[in-house]
Amino acid sequence: MSTPALAAGVVTSLVEDAVRAPSMHNAQPWRFVHRSGSRSLALHGDPERTLPFADPDHRALHLGCGAALFNLRVAAAHRGWDAEARLLPDPDDPWHLANVLIRQSESVDRGLADLYPAVRRRHTSRFPFSEEQIPDPILDGLRAAALVEGCRLVTPGAWHTDAVMELVHDAEMLEAASEAVRAEIAVWTGTGRTREGPATEGIPAEALGPRQYGVSAPARDFDAQRRSPDREVALFEKHPQIALLGTVEDAQADWLRAGQAMERVLLQATVDGLATSLMSQPLEWPELRSSARDPSVAIGFIHMVFRLGYGPPGQATPRRPVADVLAFQ
Repeated sequence: MSTPALAAGVVTSLVEDAVRAPSMHNAQPWRFVHRSGSRSLALHGDPERTLPFADPDHRALHLGCGAALFNLRVAAAHRGWDAEARLLPDPDDPWHLANVLIRQSESVDRGLADLYPAVRRRHTSRFPFSEEQIPDPILDGLRAAALVEGCRLVTPGAWHTDAVMELVHDAEMLEAASEAVRAEIAVWTGTGRTREGPATEGIPAEALGPRQYGVSAPARDFDAQRRSPDREVALFEKHPQIALLGTVEDAQADWLRAGQAMERVLLQATVDGLATSLMSQPLEWPELRSSARDPSVAIGFIHMVFRLGYGPPGQATPRRPVADVLAFQ
């Protein structure tokens, strides 16, 4: 018996779920292509949505596209299907990141399907978290989520947490000294938007969260230049709870795997009632990134620093219309 092709409406629905993924500065650097009469989608990176100063090697772009790929897998499992992804299928096209074959399955991956409610509930929270400690069983579950995707999640001890937070502040100093980086951030936030029409990308002013009291807060302040004067001021947690996601190698395929693991961890954390945010600042500077890892732990390269805890879930950021990111051929 032949397997029917995916209808255009189904493809659109799958991509609507996929693009709920996080990406650096909410640049949404992905494109999907569906060939009519098939059950496959191609995922491409969008070279017009790169961040030349914050992400010159496009590692963060791959993380975001990997997260979108994971959401696509979750959305397929929710519908009772299996999504088989082949990474980097075209050696001559580095922007062709994956092909995904969606097939009917007699044994749905319940681990993926159970994450589906979190796809649209997950938002980056730039609000203070409480000092309540996350129970060990929840942290174990997050570690297992990363491991399923071929990555490792480390919850550092006190000294390593302090060291990573120092790197975050070092990165903030480098950012403040770089006019090019500050200008790039302004383009993608509500503090410096110059693009016409409705905001469908970037981080709007209402999603920036409160201004941080003091100089050692854990959440990234995208309005360090104070262009949004009406923001409230809040006291953030003194002892942030963080986790580091890493891989043994640091190639293009590893970045895509790390992006899928990143989203799996974020969705599992959302299911577990945690608020989350991402702290990529020290990973955006080559001179700082290598110092983020604990030399006693077998992780070669860190791809993301998570901030985890109990607090407000965060404000939703806009998404581009599916028609802008999905093409039918």
